[in-house]
Amino acid sequence: QVQLVESGGGSVQAGASLRLSCTASERTFKNYVMGWFRQTPGKEREFVASISWTGDRTEYQDSVKGRFTVSRDNAKNTVYLQMNSLKPEDTAVYYCAARSGVLAPTANDYRYWGQGTQVTVSS
Repeated sequence: QVQLVESGGGSVQAGASLRLSCTASERTFKNYVMGWFRQTPGKEREFVASISWTGDRTEYQDSVKGRFTVSRDNAKNTVYLQMNSLKPEDTAVYYCAARSGVLAPTANDYRYWGQGTQVTVSS
């Protein structure tokens, strides 16, 4: 059982930056594809970004391309989401998730989930 703990959320003004972190309990973290998702009340959880277990392949939702960067440090069992030029529409609870296999953009493809961290961007 992989346990994931997110941190780094907060309330910022539009245009600011935040870096989210997600730390895994398992040393096998390095074997997992990691994903970031976000969710607002009444909406489906949506894909934000994912990164391969080696870190050499990433995928992003179109709306965050060029603003968000996903990275990982397998020695620290941690994946990051650097969010720049934040917009009010980025406001959501952000979740990290883990899966075996290849990159995937669908929440149902991920087996393990963190508890989420709130990001609020005001205009």
